[in-house]
Amino acid sequence: MIRWAYGINQFKPQFDDFARRREHERALRVISISGFDGVELSAGSGRWEPLGNPTQIAANFGSVAGFRAFVEDAALDSVSSWVWDPTAPFQEDLSHGTDPLDPAARPLLVEHARWLAKALEELGGSVLVARPCAGAGRTGPLDDAAIERLASAWQLVGESIAEFGVRLGLHFDFLSGLRAEDGLERLIASSDPETVGLTLDTAELTIAGIDPIAFLERHPDRVVHVQLKNAAVVDDLEEYRQPAAEYGVLRAGGSRVVPRWFTELGDSNGLVDSAGFVRALRESDYDGWIVVESDFTPHPATSVMLNGWEMQHVLDPILRRVSTTTPSITR
Repeated sequence: MIRWAYGINQFKPQFDDFARRREHERALRVISISGFDGVELSAGSGRWEPLGNPTQIAANFGSVAGFRAFVEDAALDSVSSWVWDPTAPFQEDLSHGTDPLDPAARPLLVEHARWLAKALEELGGSVLVARPCAGAGRTGPLDDAAIERLASAWQLVGESIAEFGVRLGLHFDFLSGLRAEDGLERLIASSDPETVGLTLDTAELTIAGIDPIAFLERHPDRVVHVQLKNAAVVDDLEEYRQPAAEYGVLRAGGSRVVPRWFTELGDSNGLVDSAGFVRALRESDYDGWIVVESDFTPHPATSVMLNGWEMQHVLDPILRRVSTTTPSITR
């Protein structure tokens, strides 16, 4: 069964705008009234990431179960998934991030994955969405030995979280070190399909110059999770190779000063064929969550409602094979 969720990440345009319970309540209710069933969390550390990990959730809501009740009070069914960049630090255990390319980091990599997965099980979620490696500006092109190290590291993670009923879904982003020299396809070929699944992000693939529909058709059995969002520009200048591209390119827009890499699903100037992609999902017998995102939007609530309209009136009818002549809203 396909279900719709929304990413909580878009409600944090600045680090101090999403630290209080009233902001959380408003965000969850906006997601709910816009027609979504679940919410996707973003992993993080410290008081400015109150939904970022089990320790912070317990500190703010009494327990993980207390937060699930809070989610359900907003008329959402559950948390769908948790997005995790293992290279980011967790001050809760004084760790400074784990590099999946480093074999010595594997015990802590697995420990953190299990920590998140156990809580995700309690929250009703099913997929741990993980960034497989750092950006290209840090890793450079990955040779075959590096790809094998990544594959074996994530194999351990996938096996370790299975007991919680949580799947691993590696998430490729357009800044990834896997973008160079066909690294993503090489990692897919080197990893175990039973334990290492993929999260397909339509916008990230598009910005990287990869057709998300063609990618889905090549790997229908590997996709365990979907993040659906629109893209405004292709990184055809290959600025993803720059040092600190997370700031200079993703946030500041690179040399073209791109105002927004990601836009709403119904944006008539967007590059992602959302309807075509959802149709391809239906034909591939996909079973799982579709998480809609609008990263870095300046107007979070507006973006959720616009995307909710598109989901309810254009995209979900495709899944249900309901005929509709209602046009998308032109932005």
